[in-house]
Amino acid sequence: MDISPLALALIGLLLAAWTVAAVWLMLAASAKAKRAESSRKAARRLSRMIDEAPAIPLLVRADGRIEAPDRLANWIGLAKVPQFLSELSGRPDGKSGGKAGGGLSVEQVEQLTAHIRRTQKTAAPFRMMLTVPGSRRSLMLKGNLADPQVSPGGAALVWLFDFSESESELTRLRADASRAQADFAALVGLIEAAPMPMWFRGTDLKLRLVNSAYVAAVGADNAAAVVDGQVELVESVDGLTAAQIAGQARDKDLPIERIVAATIDGQRRSLRVSDLPLGDEGIAGYAVDIEEMEEQGRAFRAFREAQRQMLDQLSVGVAQFDGKRQLTFANQPFRRIFGLRPGAVAQKAEFERVLAEAREIGRTPEVRNFPEWRREHVGWFSAGEAREEAWPLSDGTHLRVVAQPMPDGGLVLIAEDRTEQLALSATRDTLLRTRTTTFDSLFESIAVFSPDGQVQQWNRRFAPSWGLEPEVLDSHPRAEQLLDAIGARLAKPKQAKVVGEVIRAATLDRKQQGGRVTLADGRTLEFAGVPLPDGNGLLTVLDITDSQRAEDVLRERNQALEEADAVKTRFLANMSYEFRTPLTSIGGFAELLEAGVAGELSEQGRDYVAAILESVERLSEQVENVLDLSQSEAGLLPIAKQDLELLPFVTDVVRKREKAINEAGLRLDLRGDRSSGRLSADPRQLSKALGQLLDNAIAATPNGGKILVDLSRRKGVTRIVVSDNGAGMTREELARAMDGLRIGSDGRIEKRQGLGLRLARQLVEAHGGTLEVLSEKGAGTTATIAIQ
Repeated sequence: MDISPLALALIGLLLAAWTVAAVWLMLAASAKAKRAESSRKAARRLSRMIDEAPAIPLLVRADGRIEAPDRLANWIGLAKVPQFLSELSGRPDGKSGGKAGGGLSVEQVEQLTAHIRRTQKTAAPFRMMLTVPGSRRSLMLKGNLADPQVSPGGAALVWLFDFSESESELTRLRADASRAQADFAALVGLIEAAPMPMWFRGTDLKLRLVNSAYVAAVGADNAAAVVDGQVELVESVDGLTAAQIAGQARDKDLPIERIVAATIDGQRRSLRVSDLPLGDEGIAGYAVDIEEMEEQGRAFRAFREAQRQMLDQLSVGVAQFDGKRQLTFANQPFRRIFGLRPGAVAQKAEFERVLAEAREIGRTPEVRNFPEWRREHVGWFSAGEAREEAWPLSDGTHLRVVAQPMPDGGLVLIAEDRTEQLALSATRDTLLRTRTTTFDSLFESIAVFSPDGQVQQWNRRFAPSWGLEPEVLDSHPRAEQLLDAIGARLAKPKQAKVVGEVIRAATLDRKQQGGRVTLADGRTLEFAGVPLPDGNGLLTVLDITDSQRAEDVLRERNQALEEADAVKTRFLANMSYEFRTPLTSIGGFAELLEAGVAGELSEQGRDYVAAILESVERLSEQVENVLDLSQSEAGLLPIAKQDLELLPFVTDVVRKREKAINEAGLRLDLRGDRSSGRLSADPRQLSKALGQLLDNAIAATPNGGKILVDLSRRKGVTRIVVSDNGAGMTREELARAMDGLRIGSDGRIEKRQGLGLRLARQLVEAHGGTLEVLSEKGAGTTATIAIQ
């Protein structure tokens, strides 16, 4: 059959198309094969990368199926990766495989399941950490909703990270951090509880932290207030604040310590402040209150200075050497005794040198081998007890040297010059012998008793005074034995007890007592106990038999004189009263005659009557004076005190004698003013006393003379001075004038110088005052009345 060209052409076209299609398919298949191979290689690389990755993916589908690399089974201790999430516990029943079977615990699976379900529902990511039971592997799980291209249908993709090594490091770091926190808390507590103020400054030198002691010291409410207000504890010193000082410590990178004063609780206190740089962190500081330490230091220095001043006042030489055998102190007596050169203490001369220099001036004993002697005395520093030596010097001086080792290795050297003491000891022996001789020569009988009542010493008169044999005292008897012997010689033996009480008072009670006893032979002894400075008691005995008899005679005579004085007083009083009656009658009749009752008198008769009246007045005044004097001496003078203005009172007394002053041709000067004050006195009696003084002055001052009356008041005492420039009196005449009238041995009245001065003194003394009379022959008399 014939094929048409068209058909052939169509077949050719079909074959060509098929060929082209076959080639294209072959080429496409080759490209797909290449892409598949490339995908397989990429998958293998990805799988390898996942195997080598530090994290393992876990795909959890909505039905609980899981997909994960086999490495997951190794991490959680399973033989292979299970199909379902619930089988991660290692058993289908849901129980934990434990250490033998591996897998997670039920609680861990349940917790993981809950996180995954929540992520599948909410698309919220989660994070979870767990430790595989039975191993030290720690896993961190991060989950989120899987991309639909990875797994459609709401699957969850969980990445597991093994951070076991990081967890161990974290655990260690947590432990270190926990310990650091505990240490920091303890340190903070310690700083907070510290009794001293403490603070911390930042690199900007501002306060960052302060403790409670700091807050209390500055008087703030709390630490925050201190930090906010930057309240400084220490004030500025020399223009530098506390922060600036801390800045210096930071810049020098060296601690700075200083002592400053600060006000704490209202008191100025001394503080030792330290600033400690802490590198780049800041500066720490603290302050220690050293006020008590400073006070103790000042007290110690004052005590040491006072002690050394006291040692300088001693007569004993004292020197102190330190543990290096260097001289640190020597008082003035020590310097004088050993002739220390000036500056020896300041230069801290060594002990050996002090001895050598003392030897050069002869202040050490003469020894054959001085270096050996000096080495022996250096051993005093290490001696266990005090050493004492006697040093006789070449100039006759005797020293007593005591070396006292000190706990610090030093030495206290005491030197006492006993030269005078030895001389005094010899003198004492001489004095004891002299005393014994003196005791035996005394007129009194004496005995010395010790505090236990034993007779220590006595003179040779003591035993005979009591009528005892001298042998009784040879055995130094006790007081009880001596009193028994004395009691047998007394008129009343019981009086021996009185002697014992006197001895006891002198020896034990240290009191002075006395007494008097009568012996059986009629003698009278007076005795007294005197405490002695040494603790003993001295008993003195005196035979007063003769003086007792003389005393009795004198007592009788004194009684007779007192009776005679009483007779005189009664006589004067009676005489005054007896004179007053006839004088009154005479005066009365004379006044009647003067009045013309008996007729008109002649001129001569009137003169006679005037003379009679003047004599009666003068005699009446004398009688009154005698009566006042007798009453005053008997203590019966009545005193009626009134408040007197002194100047008007004295002026009135002077004016009453104005006529007598003018007739005598005298000039009277009255000095005083209102400042003389007032006086409490009996106007009648005081005017009489002042009048007696004025009358005596008028009588004793010649024509043309002067009388001075001066009034004054000083220190509460009123003084009235009456002076004249008359003839004056000698001391004997003044004494007789003060005596007034005396009754002679024949009973007659002996007139001395009148009653004026004696009466004036009695009247002034009745007012509680005094009368002082001074007189000089040819110069005048001054009488001073002084009344408080």
